[in-house]
Amino acid sequence: MTTFRYLFAASALALSATAASAQTEIQWWHAMTGANNDVIVKLAEDFNASQKDYKVVPAYKGSYPDTLNAGIAAFRAGQAPHIMQVFEVGTATMMGAKGAIKPVQDLMREAGEVFDPKSYLPAITGYYSTVKGEMLSFPFNSSSAVMWYNKDAFKKAGLNAEAPPKTWPEVFDAAKKLRAAGWDKCGFSTAWITWLNIEQLGAWHNVPVGTKANGFDGFDTVFQINAPLFVRHLTNLVELQKDKTFDFSGRTNTGEGRYTSGECPIMLTSSAFFGNVRANAKFDWANAPMPYYPDVAGAPQNSIIGGASLWVMGGKSAAEYKGVAKFFTFLSDVDRQVRLHTESGYLPITRAAYAKVKESGFYKDKPFLETPLLQLNNKEPTDNSRGVRFGNLVQIRDIWAEEIEAALNGQKSPQAALDAANERGNAVLRQFERTAAR
Repeated sequence: MTTFRYLFAASALALSATAASAQTEIQWWHAMTGANNDVIVKLAEDFNASQKDYKVVPAYKGSYPDTLNAGIAAFRAGQAPHIMQVFEVGTATMMGAKGAIKPVQDLMREAGEVFDPKSYLPAITGYYSTVKGEMLSFPFNSSSAVMWYNKDAFKKAGLNAEAPPKTWPEVFDAAKKLRAAGWDKCGFSTAWITWLNIEQLGAWHNVPVGTKANGFDGFDTVFQINAPLFVRHLTNLVELQKDKTFDFSGRTNTGEGRYTSGECPIMLTSSAFFGNVRANAKFDWANAPMPYYPDVAGAPQNSIIGGASLWVMGGKSAAEYKGVAKFFTFLSDVDRQVRLHTESGYLPITRAAYAKVKESGFYKDKPFLETPLLQLNNKEPTDNSRGVRFGNLVQIRDIWAEEIEAALNGQKSPQAALDAANERGNAVLRQFERTAAR
C-alpha cells in the first residue's frame, strides 16, 4: 500500500510538472514601483488564475528610460521580453526600432481576438496609433496633467476654494495672494517642467510643438518651441520666480512633495499624483483643469496623455502571441478597467469603462478622478493636440529643461533660451533620423 501511494504521488507530481511546463510563459518587463508594482503583480496573478494555458511573468527593469534601453538591448541580443512597458515619450523610438515590435492591431487580428480601436478613448489611442489609425501599442497606465491645489490654503488667503482659477492670469493672481498669506517660499510650481510648460501647454492651446503634426506625420520634423506662446509663458515664469510667486521644482516629479507637505499650495503635475496626495496630504485638497491663456483662440483645446503603453516585441511564436493577445483582452474587460480606475487612479482606457463609472455617480464624490478625462475629451484632438512623437525625446527634454533653467536663473532671456532649445533639439532629431534610417 505504501509503495502504491508513493507511485501514485510520484505520478501525480509528474503530471503536475508536465501540465505546468505545458504553459506558455509571457515575459512582461515594466517600470512600476511601490503601489503601482502591486497593481502589475495583481493583474498578472488574476490572469494566470483565470486560465491554464498561459502564465504572465512580470519583471521590474528600472525607471522608464532604463526599461526602454533594456528592452532594445535585449531585442538586439535575441532575448527580448514578449511585452514591454514604454512611457509615452518613447513611442517614436519604438517605432524607429525596425523589426523590434509587432503592432498590437496586427497581433489581435492574427490571434482571433475581438479588437476595435474605436472602443478605446480617442485621446489615448490617437497617441499610440499611426496617422491611418492603426494601433501600434496597447494603452495601459494613462494619465494627464492637472492642477492640484490646497483648499485650506485658498481659504486662508481669501480665495474661493470651490472655484479655482481657470486661466493663467488668475493662477498668477491667486499665487500672489497665497504668497502674501504665508506661503512665501512658493505660490505655485510645476513638476515635469517640459511636459507641463511645453508639450501640454502647446496641446491645451492648439499650438504646435513641431511641424508634421508634432512628428506624427514623419520623423523629419522641426521644433517650434520658440513661438510666441512658449516665449510668453516662460517670460511670465521668469518674472514670477523673482519673488517666489512661482518657484521651480526640478525637471521631473521629485518636487511633488512640496505640495503634499503644504509648502506649495498649487502644483501642476500628473493626475497619477493622486495616490501620493491621498496618502500624504494633511490638508483639504482638490484638483482642477490646467489653466490657459484666454486670449489664445480656441483655448482650451484638449490635454495629452502621460503614462505608458504596452509594446509587443517581435520575433515570438504564434502560440506566444496568442497568449499576449488573450492577456490584452483580459486587461480590456470593462469591469476590470472600472476597478483599476476607481482604485488606483489610472484612467479607464475604454469608452465603456468610463461610461460605466460616470453612470454610477462615482465622480460626484470623487470629481478629482474625472478631471483628466474631461480635459482629454474636451475637444476632438487636432494635429497640434494628439500628442508629440519625436525620436530621442528623453534626451531632448533634458536639453529643453537645461535652457529653461538658464532663463529662470537669469543667464539667458526667455527668447534666447527657447531659441537655443529649439536649435539643439533639432540637432538631436536629425541624429535620430540617421540612426532610424539604418
